[in-house]
Amino acid sequence: MNSILIVDDTAFTRHVLRNMFESLGLHVIAEADSGEEAVRNYCLYKPSLVTMDITMPGMNGLTASRKIMELDKDAKIIICSAVSRHDTVIKAIQAGARDFIAKPLQLERIEWAVQKVLGTGVNVRQGDRQGKQIAEVLV
Repeated sequence: MNSILIVDDTAFTRHVLRNMFESLGLHVIAEADSGEEAVRNYCLYKPSLVTMDITMPGMNGLTASRKIMELDKDAKIIICSAVSRHDTVIKAIQAGARDFIAKPLQLERIEWAVQKVLGTGVNVRQGDRQGKQIAEVLV
């Protein structure tokens, strides 16, 4: 089963992402609220996929992504950020991100990115999507 590590300094965003992944039948193995914790949790859990915010106190998401990629060149990282300027997207890809999702988060975009990054064989369940519109507006 594919496992997900969610990295975001905002507890609400982590909660929304967890609900989205679980509604798609995916397993969230861990969460982190900083880049440092993201790198530690990556080493500890070896998730199939990491979603990473950029702007966080301490180590930012771009630096954390680079460190994870140094540890595992096959790591799969999707950046989820409100900072979506062209140069930021380029920096995210250069840091090793396989995709970039601009906030506000939308379930269909998350689902598409997961399928793209983990492979077309990923079985993403079209599960319970209750609260989807609320999540899209608030994040």
